[in-house]
Amino acid sequence: MAHGNKLVIVESPTKAKKIGGYLGSGYTVMASVGHIRDLAKPSQIPASQKDHFGKFGVDVNHDFKPYYIVDDKKKKTVSSLKQALKNADELYLATDEDREGEAIAWHLVQTLKPKVPVKRMVFHEITPEAIKDSLSNTRDVDSNMVVAQETRRVLDRLYGYELSPVLWRKVGPGLSAGRVQSVATRLIVERERERIAFVRSPYWDLLATLAAKSSVSESGQESFEARMVELGGKRLAASKDFSSDGKLTASASKEQVLQLDEAKAKQLATELASADFTVAGMETRPYHRRPQPPFTTSTMQQTAGNRLGMSSRSAMRAAQSLYENGYITYMRTDSVTLSQQAIAAARQSVEEVYGKQYLASGPKQYVTKTAGAQEAHECIRPAGSRFRSPQELASSLPPDQLKLYTLIWQRTLASQMADATGSTATVRLSAPTESMGESIFQASGTVIEFPGFMKAMGYGSDSAKGSKKGEKGAEDGSLPQMSEGEQLKASSVEPEGHETQPPARYTEASLVKTLEAKEIGRPSTYASIISTIIDRGYVYERGRALIPSWLAFSVIKLLEANFPQYVDYHFTALMENGLDQIAHGEETGTDWLTRFYFGSGSGAAKSAIEAHEGLQEQVAQLGEIDAHQVNTIEIGDGLQVRVGRYGPYLEDTANLDEKGNPKRASLPESLAPDELTVAKGHELIDTNSGGPRVLGTDPETGGRVEVRKGRFGPYLALITPQMEQEIQEAEEKKAAGAKKVSEPKPKMASLFKTMDPDAIGLDDALKLLSLPREVGQIEIADAKSGELVKAMVTASNGRYGPYLTSTTEAGATDTRSLSSEDQIFTVDAAAAQELFNQPKYGKRARGGAKPPLRELGPDPENGKAVTIKDGFYGAYITDGETNRTLPKQYTPATVEPEVAFRLLAEKRAAGPTKRRKRATSKTAAKKTTTKKATAKKSSSKTTTRKSASTKASSATKTSARKSSAKSTTLAKGKASAAKTTKRASSKTSEEKA
Repeated sequence: MAHGNKLVIVESPTKAKKIGGYLGSGYTVMASVGHIRDLAKPSQIPASQKDHFGKFGVDVNHDFKPYYIVDDKKKKTVSSLKQALKNADELYLATDEDREGEAIAWHLVQTLKPKVPVKRMVFHEITPEAIKDSLSNTRDVDSNMVVAQETRRVLDRLYGYELSPVLWRKVGPGLSAGRVQSVATRLIVERERERIAFVRSPYWDLLATLAAKSSVSESGQESFEARMVELGGKRLAASKDFSSDGKLTASASKEQVLQLDEAKAKQLATELASADFTVAGMETRPYHRRPQPPFTTSTMQQTAGNRLGMSSRSAMRAAQSLYENGYITYMRTDSVTLSQQAIAAARQSVEEVYGKQYLASGPKQYVTKTAGAQEAHECIRPAGSRFRSPQELASSLPPDQLKLYTLIWQRTLASQMADATGSTATVRLSAPTESMGESIFQASGTVIEFPGFMKAMGYGSDSAKGSKKGEKGAEDGSLPQMSEGEQLKASSVEPEGHETQPPARYTEASLVKTLEAKEIGRPSTYASIISTIIDRGYVYERGRALIPSWLAFSVIKLLEANFPQYVDYHFTALMENGLDQIAHGEETGTDWLTRFYFGSGSGAAKSAIEAHEGLQEQVAQLGEIDAHQVNTIEIGDGLQVRVGRYGPYLEDTANLDEKGNPKRASLPESLAPDELTVAKGHELIDTNSGGPRVLGTDPETGGRVEVRKGRFGPYLALITPQMEQEIQEAEEKKAAGAKKVSEPKPKMASLFKTMDPDAIGLDDALKLLSLPREVGQIEIADAKSGELVKAMVTASNGRYGPYLTSTTEAGATDTRSLSSEDQIFTVDAAAAQELFNQPKYGKRARGGAKPPLRELGPDPENGKAVTIKDGFYGAYITDGETNRTLPKQYTPATVEPEVAFRLLAEKRAAGPTKRRKRATSKTAAKKTTTKKATAKKSSSKTTTRKSASTKASSATKTSARKSSAKSTTLAKGKASAAKTTKRASSKTSEEKA
């Protein structure tokens, strides 16, 4: 890259490379790689500043002044930028035009302290035209946006640092509370509570298959389906008529809605099998559908989730790459506005790809309706004055980016296309029943006559996707020609049973939609919000559904009971609106933070934050929180879930063991909270917590063999008669008040992964307890002499799987892994000899590679065979190149292939994991020595400078004293050096030892 007199700073290296290619010589384009400085953590605050900044990294008593530091990882970047700035006569800040980008630009100015003119470049797409235009339309850094970002950062620091310690003390160590993350978690927990409280209700209706006598339908159908909607003058109950308690709603009861049961439905089906169905009425109305606006950040994430199955994080990562490489406009925006250039490009593309007849009669401009919309000023669309088609980019984009680009391209073109038109026909048919009077059936069908924008969105031109056949409004094609009064016969009349369904769990797409509707957070942060609550263990995924953990129940329970307003949806939206007001210059950050942290005082509340006690006062007056109550979730009938230090477990307070304690059972990780019913809870208690299961007696020792439930899974225990006596004596000592009593530990053995703890027998248990098994004697090379020596080999099962151990007469040991647990009991001395003949590491025979646990078929993206294998850290999904650990909520046997393919695609998109380099003791020692040497050298230089600046007259008078002092100092220095060398030598010897 050619160096010049103008330095341009952007956030990412990819962006820098792209823009550098457009600017050419005379410009040096460098990347800050995100923020170059941030709020200091309390541990990073100097001792001299601890009184002011020590608790938060923010001085709450002096206008919430933040203490910023340049992180060690960023010091090299800052040094490079400063060096480049020395050769520049102008500085251009080309960070993103949102609050974060504006703050990055401001921090660059504060840190680099440029003495040359500073100009702020802004653009929404990385194209030659946009970059050239931004150079001639620069502005100053927007201080209001900087203050809004800083206020938000300080707000989140105060929120997290005040509330997180409460969670540490009352729920568990290492937990954290986030301003928006906590609210998002509450949404998911509340949905799960609704599902837990939901009572399923059955209801029935009938589906008749009919054929018109006149002709087939326009779509070629000879028959159609109609569903019963009325009986005896009463409307049949549908799912909308039931409340969450399983009963008909008040309005449905008042309307006297009829709820059919199975017996009655079957009876009616028999009665209607030979009945005449008469066309009682027909209605045809126009069908008209308009295109949706172009994408915003939120709608892009929702559509990518619904249509492509992409997580919000994957969608934003792909969009970021597309933007930085100049394929789309800026991907963090609330606006649906299209520039005139973009409208012209979209209309040109529509005409070229689909024809002029699909164009809207005139340019369409959309209006942003989202309250508080900010950030960039245009929607997400293909970049440039001419839109490149997906086919043009097929060879240059990765699969995930190509899919997302295609979606953005389709949506942008569709926004300038004509409306879809057609007609919807509805027919009502009557048929008499013997027991309940007249029945009414209904069928609907829609014909799309002109697909319009639907052509670009991938829908067929013949029909649109719709609801189930027979239901009102179903878009399932046309109906046959019929006339009023015409009679039809049914080829079949079938009773259909239904059951009301609980509210659907949130997916990432639906959660994003809800957060936006409630004005919680900003769409640009939704991906990180969802990622955070998943990474912290508050939420996990099953397929695309987001399920809260029991830990999340405890955290939200504590926050709701003690800090209700901070997880209140309206209050959180008001905080976001307050930040918008700061960004627009209508509010000051200091006043806003004062009201939030210290309280609104008397009449000081404004619309941004309603009158309330400050966060500081609420935490100070918190009082005692009952941790037992917070971490207990009632299930019913004496059952409760307890969130403990090692995870959640089930407790039956109405069913006590012999010591008077509630019986307990571990909870399967794959069991969602709404699936833990009272019946399921009792089943778990009966099977998992009925105490140890006695398998029988060991014939050698006379001891009792038991299967026990441990923290890390089931295991076997052998309790000898002597041990039972020792256990009894230990319990007597405890009862007498002894504090330290050591109980004997029985011999234990882990079960094989393939073994069922409820099905294992005494013989298999005794075999496991007999381990390690003596395999036989082999010859191995002595490590020192290289001569062959005899060694005894034993087979065992360890933490990392089955293995062999060889032990020589001199006591030297070596190990080799076995390929399966079964080999522990089958491997012989010859096979052991062969294993030990192979090198321990590198290529060697291990009984062959482990077979996959399951084969899932070819990956839809690359066609490679996808399998699930058993690895060092558990089961993982692989296509031979990319590996993804199987999340804990899935099992190798039950995970759906589509889910596995999606998990692999996300891992591919994320790229390889960057591993941190660990500093060795030698490296650390070297660094310490270097620092000391540097400090000593610096001290020496300072002394020299001071001596040089001393006046000549003074030097003459004190020369004798200096000479004497110098001799003394040198002597002391030599002695000190000798001692230091001795200590260093001693320390080095210790480290080597």
